[in-house]
Order: sequence, then structure tokens, then C-alpha cells
Amino acid sequence: MRSTLSPRHSRAIKGLTALVLGTLVLSGCASFSPDGGFDTIRETTRARIGADAQWARSDEARKEVDTRVTELLAKPLAAEDAVQVAIYNNRGLRAAFYDLGISEAEMVQAGRLPNPHFSMLRTSRAENGVREFKIEQVLTFNLFALITMPLAVEVEKRNFAQTQRMTALEVARLASETRKAYFGAIAAEESVRYLRKVKQAAEAGAGLARKMAEVGNFNRLQQAREQGFYASAALDLARAEQASIAARERLTKLLGLPSPQAIRLPERLPDLPKLPDELPAVEQTALDQRLDLQAVRLETEALAKNLGLTQATRFINVLEFGPARVLEGARDSGYKRGYEVSFELPIFDFGGSKVAKAEAIYGQAVERAAEAAINARSEVREAYSAYRNSFDIAKHYRDEIVPLNKRIAEENLLRYNGMLIGVFELLADARSQITSVNSYIESLRDYWIAQSDLQMALIGKPSLAAASRTAPASTGRPDH
Repeated sequence: MRSTLSPRHSRAIKGLTALVLGTLVLSGCASFSPDGGFDTIRETTRARIGADAQWARSDEARKEVDTRVTELLAKPLAAEDAVQVAIYNNRGLRAAFYDLGISEAEMVQAGRLPNPHFSMLRTSRAENGVREFKIEQVLTFNLFALITMPLAVEVEKRNFAQTQRMTALEVARLASETRKAYFGAIAAEESVRYLRKVKQAAEAGAGLARKMAEVGNFNRLQQAREQGFYASAALDLARAEQASIAARERLTKLLGLPSPQAIRLPERLPDLPKLPDELPAVEQTALDQRLDLQAVRLETEALAKNLGLTQATRFINVLEFGPARVLEGARDSGYKRGYEVSFELPIFDFGGSKVAKAEAIYGQAVERAAEAAINARSEVREAYSAYRNSFDIAKHYRDEIVPLNKRIAEENLLRYNGMLIGVFELLADARSQITSVNSYIESLRDYWIAQSDLQMALIGKPSLAAASRTAPASTGRPDH
């Protein structure tokens, strides 16, 4: 649609054009933050995990992080050190940090108007020795993008906040997996050491039984029984050695290291604490603090905003306006000035399907948010129950079973010295005592793993927050 203008209309259009240009200039103020939104990740990591997070985006920053990793690896790793190395050095986590950059770019883009469009038509023909021209020049601006910009920016801000929480959840997930792999690797190496002692005792018994059988002091059944103990102990040791290799390799991958030889671990697991943590309001704590629930709430709020945007764009989603000038006739006949307005006519599509889709997506998000809250309560209850039970089991091994087997071994040693029992009974009791100690190691490992699972249950579950990000409805931009 084009029209010629009176001087009064021309001044009004010039004023409106100046307003649009001013808005274009102001929208150019939308820019990237210096930290890329990472300060929130760093603060959350320190508060929830007690570790430092760094997003190394320059060679200098990478060298600084690598130096810190080398310093941590120069000594036997504590659990906190292993978590810190993983957060610094895990390449998958480094890749996840760039989701912040992608989301921030989309947020900044939503705060900027699309570029103006310029079109030109030029035709000419010669008639009676005179060349006549028709020239049309139009510069248009997307006014609809300006109208919908506040809603679009709000949606992308919520998407960015959701990305921050999902990234923080990824840091927490890596920390939890690292802690579990760390305790698993130490326990596996401890088990190997104790099972070697079991094998040595079984080997000694099998050797003695063979010699006694050779001189006729042992029957075949007794010799076969001792030989069976030895064969079983050798098989258990082989399995434990393979499990230890697998556990160390898992820890190596999480730490982002090229070789397991770079890791130095303590010889034994941390001691069981005197008392377990009491968390009477564990469900409410989870509902208040879990990052995945916060991300789901943000997604639902963003979808609600998106529904408002969809309703705003139901009938018209393209509206462009701008000044135009037209020359018809001789080249020096002068231009006629006017304006051009273009918009989409809702003849075949009245936008009802877009609104219905947005409402369905929002309703789906509400139900998923309710499901996430129910699942979170269940997960934290289960994790806390496992934590308390694993503490009780490990404490029972430490205070009852292991001391009892030790007393039995001491009594049997006295009976052996008094020649009341034979060497095979003494060896059997030694194997039993070592096995009980190894079972305590496994129960202690299970406690520390259960503690890590409880901590993660209070922080969140990444899969709950991994839903598709909210996309704004059409804003008349070329990229929507």
C-alpha cells in the first residue's frame, strides 16, 4: 500500500521515522555481559558443592586452570580435591558451559530489532525520442518486532536463567559422580589388598594340606576342601583386580585425565562419622532448594509469557512501515514522496492453531512441573533412607562384626598355641576375619556413596530440567 503525503503528513511520518530510528539505536544497547552469566554458576557451585568453577575461555585462563590441576594431582587426592579436578578438567563440563554463551546470544538477539529493508524498482522506456523512467525506492522498518520486543526479551531472559540452573545442575551431577567414583576406586583397591591376604592364607592351607596328604596324614576330602578354598580365593582376587581397574578408569574419565597413573589415591576410605546427619524436613528442603524444580518453574513461567506473545501475534505477525519515493516520467521530473505499509492479511489462517498449540504446551508444562515436585519428594525420601540404612549397616560392621571376629581370632590363636586346635582351623578363622573386614570396607563405601546420592537429591536431578527450551512465538523477525 502506497500513498502520497501532504506536508502535514510528511512531517508526521518523519517524526515516526525518527522514533523508529531512535528505538533502533536504543535496542543496539543490548549487549553481552562480561562474565557470560557464569558468576551465578560459580556462586551456586561454591554454596552447594564447596568447590570453585572456572570457565576457561582464553589460553591464559586455561593455563591457570591446568596449573591448578597439576598442583592438586601432585599429592594423594582427597574427595574434595577429586571433585575440584573434575570441575576444572572435565571436557564434557567445559562443553556444557558454552550453552550459556548460546543462550545469552539468543537473549541479546531478542533485544535487538531486525535490520531495515531497502527495496528499489527502476524501469525506463524510450518514446518519441524521450526516455521516461519509473523509479521506486522504499526503506521499511519492522514495527511489529518493536511491539513484541518486551515479551520476546522476557521469554529469552527466563530461558537464560533456566540455562544457568541446568548448567549448575550439570556441575553438581559431575561432582556427585566423581565422589562416588572416588570412593569406589579406593574401596576397590582396599578390597584387592585384603583379598590378597585371603589368597595367601588359602594358598598356605592348600600347600600344607598337599604335603600332609603326601605323607598320609590328610585324606582326599580334606585336601580337596583346602584346595577349593584356594581356588575360590584366587578367583575372587582376579575379579577384585578387574573391578579395581574399572573403578580407577571411571574416575580417570571423570577427572578428564589421559592416564590413571596420574591419580594418587589414599590407601583407605575416610572413617565413618560418629553420627549421621539428621534431616527432619528433608522433603521441604528439597522443594525449596532443588535447582531442577527451579528450572521447571522458570520454564513454565516462560511458556506462560510465550502464550501472551502468541495471543498478541494471532492475527498480524508482520507489520513493516517506512518512507518511499517514486519518480515517474523524465529523469529530472522529481520524486513523489510517500510511505509504504505492509502487513500479513489473516484470510486463510486466523492464528487459532498457534494459540491452541501454545495453550497445550503450557498445560503440558504445568503437569510436568507437578510431576517433578512429586518425584523430587520421593527421590529425596529414598535417598535419605538409603543414607541412614547404609550408616547403620557400616556402624554394625565396625562396632559388632569386625571386633567379634577379631576376638574369635585371638581366642583361636591362644587355643592353637595350647595345641587345642590345628593350623587349618586357625587359617579358616583368619580367612573369616579378613572377609569380615572386607565386608566392612564395602559397607563403608556404600555409606559414602549414599551420602553423595543424598547431596545430589537435595540439589536436583538434571534429567528433570532437560526439557526443551521455550521458544518465543513469531515476532515478525526473519529468524522466527
